[in-house]
Amino acid sequence: MSVSAWADLYRVVSSSSSAIPGPWKTEVAEYTRGIMDAISDRDTHQVVIMAAAQVAKTEIILNALGYVIHLDPGPTLFIVPKDAKAREFSTERLAPMLRDTPALRDKIDLSRTRDSSNTILEKDFPGGHLSMCGANVPSNLASRPIKYLFADEADRLDESAGTEGDPLDLAIVRTKTFTNRGRKIVICSSPTIAGLSRVEAAFAESDQRYFLVPCHACGHFQELTWSQVRFENRDPNTALYECVACQARWSDTERRQAVRLGHWEAAEPFDGIAGFHISELYSPFTSLSDVVKAFLAAKDSRSAERMKVWTNTSLGQVWEDDGTTLDESELATRVEPYAAEVPFPVCILTAGVDVQDDRLEVEVIGWNQDEESWGIAKEVLLGDPGQSEVWKKLDATLFRKYQHESGIEMRIQSIAVDTGGHFTQATYTYCKLRRKNGVHAIKGRGGFGVPFVGNPSRNNRANVALFLIGVDPGKESIANKLSLDSPGPGYCHFPNRAGYNEEFFRQLTAERLVTRYTRGVRRREWVKLAGRRNEAFDCRVYAYAALYILNPDLPAIAENFRKRLELEAQRVEAQSEASLASQEPAQETPISPPPEPMKRIRELRRRPRPTRPVSIRDRIRGW
Repeated sequence: MSVSAWADLYRVVSSSSSAIPGPWKTEVAEYTRGIMDAISDRDTHQVVIMAAAQVAKTEIILNALGYVIHLDPGPTLFIVPKDAKAREFSTERLAPMLRDTPALRDKIDLSRTRDSSNTILEKDFPGGHLSMCGANVPSNLASRPIKYLFADEADRLDESAGTEGDPLDLAIVRTKTFTNRGRKIVICSSPTIAGLSRVEAAFAESDQRYFLVPCHACGHFQELTWSQVRFENRDPNTALYECVACQARWSDTERRQAVRLGHWEAAEPFDGIAGFHISELYSPFTSLSDVVKAFLAAKDSRSAERMKVWTNTSLGQVWEDDGTTLDESELATRVEPYAAEVPFPVCILTAGVDVQDDRLEVEVIGWNQDEESWGIAKEVLLGDPGQSEVWKKLDATLFRKYQHESGIEMRIQSIAVDTGGHFTQATYTYCKLRRKNGVHAIKGRGGFGVPFVGNPSRNNRANVALFLIGVDPGKESIANKLSLDSPGPGYCHFPNRAGYNEEFFRQLTAERLVTRYTRGVRRREWVKLAGRRNEAFDCRVYAYAALYILNPDLPAIAENFRKRLELEAQRVEAQSEASLASQEPAQETPISPPPEPMKRIRELRRRPRPTRPVSIRDRIRGW
C-alpha cells in the first residue's frame, strides 16, 4: 500500500489542527499524492520537498509517520531546528492525529505520558519508535541507528550542531545501518538564499519534478509560475492566471480544478532521489488575490528581507541576494594568449599561497599601476605541509625568474602565505626564514569594519611579523574587479595555460556576498556555495594583500619599473653597439699583394654590415 492510499483509507484530519477536518482526501491537494507515494516507493531512498508555505507539507509528513507506525514500523527520527518546535509538533500536530485516527489509537498509548516509552518527544510503537528533537543539540543526533529520517524546515537548521558539524549530515549518518533495508530520508523545507539553501542543494541532486496542470481552454500542460499571474491597477481582487499557450484567463476555481488534473514530471534522470518543487500557486487553501496582496505588501515596504520571505514562502524559490554574484562561465571566456610569460603592461609580480592539509596552492599575479591584473601562474603543489618537501616545491615556484615581454627577467617581489590552517607553526618557520625574500605571514580576519591590511604584529610563538588581513573587504575588492567586463583599471586577465581551467573558475566564483539578519541586525558576509572549493579565490585575495603589504603606491612602482626598462633598453643597445664594433671583417689569406688603400676602403663599404638588433626603446615608449 502506498502512503497516499493509506491516508485516503485511514487518516482522519483533526479539527484542532486543520480548517478542513474529517477523512483525508488526497484529491483536494492532488500534488501531495506523488510526494507521498515516493516516500513508500521501494526504489526511492531520499525524497526532497522544496515547497512554499500553505501547501500541506506538514500533512504529508504526518501521513508518512502514520503509515510507518501502522504498516511499516522501524526506528524513526523527526528533526526540526529547535526542541521547542519539536514539542510543538508533538502536542499540536502528532497527538491529534494519533488520537483521532482509529488505526493509530492502539499503536501508541497516549495516556501513559509519564512512561519513559511515551513522552512528548519519544513515542514507542510495536516494531519501532519515534524520536522528535531539535537539531541544535549534538546529543539529539547521536546514539541509535534509524531507518526513517524526517527533516522539517531543513534550511532553518543551525549551520553546526555545537562543534559536531552540519546537523542534517549527522542525522543522515544514523541511517547507514539501514542502507540496504529500506531506509528513507525525507528533507522538507521552504528554501532560503541561493547557494546557502540545504533543500536547494538536495533538490539539485534529485530528478527535479515539477507539477504540470492542464489549461481548461486549450489543454496545454504547464507549470504554474508567478510570471503568468495577471492583475490590474495594483488591485489583488483582479488577479487571474493566464495560460502560457493560449492566454486564456483562469479563475481560482478553474485553477484548483486544473491542479486536480495535474501530474508530476521529472526534469532529470531518476537515481534514487525524488525531488519535488511546489509553490503556493497550487495551494487549494490560498487564493491568487492573497498571493498578490502579499507580493504588493512586500514590494511596497521597499524591504529586501520582506521580498525574500515572500519569494521563499509563496513561490518556494531561493532568494538571489543582490550582493556580488560572479559567473564562472563568463570569466572562463576571458582566457587569452600572452606574447610572453609576463605581458608588457605588468610592472610588479606578487603571489598568494593557501595552505591545505595535503597541498599548497599558489597563484602568481602581475599588476600594473591601475591594479589591472594578469594571471601568470596557478599551481597546486601536492605534499604534507608538515614536511619540508612541499615547501621546497614552493621555493621553486616563488623564487624563479619570470620572462617579461620586454626581454628582462622579473622576480616575485611580495608573497603572502596564509597561516590560519592546521600547519601554522610550519608556515611561521617558512615565512620567518624567507622574510628578506619578500615572504610575509598573514592571517585572515572577518568583518567589513577592519582594514584590508593591518600593521604587522609579532605576538605569536614564532615571533614572526604577522599581518592581519581583512578578508571580507579583500574579497569584495577582488569580486568587484572580476565583475568588470572590459580591460582597463581593475580588470582581470587570464592566460590560456595550465592551471587556468574550468575548476579554477569554479573556485574563483565559489563564494557569494549575502545579507543576513541576526536578531534584527543586518549583516553582510561572504559564504561558500554548496559543493564548491574556494582556494583560487583565497589565493587571489592573498596575492592582492601581498601587493598592499609591499607598497600601495602603484604609480611610483610603475614609474620605477618604466625607468628600469629604459635602462635595460640603453644597456641592450650599448651592448649591441659594442658587439657591432667588435665584429671586424675576417682577414682573407693573401694570395697576391694587398690592394691599394682606396680600393680596400671601397671593398669594405660594399660588404654587408651585420644586422642591428631591433631596439625595444620604441616599444617601451609606445607602451
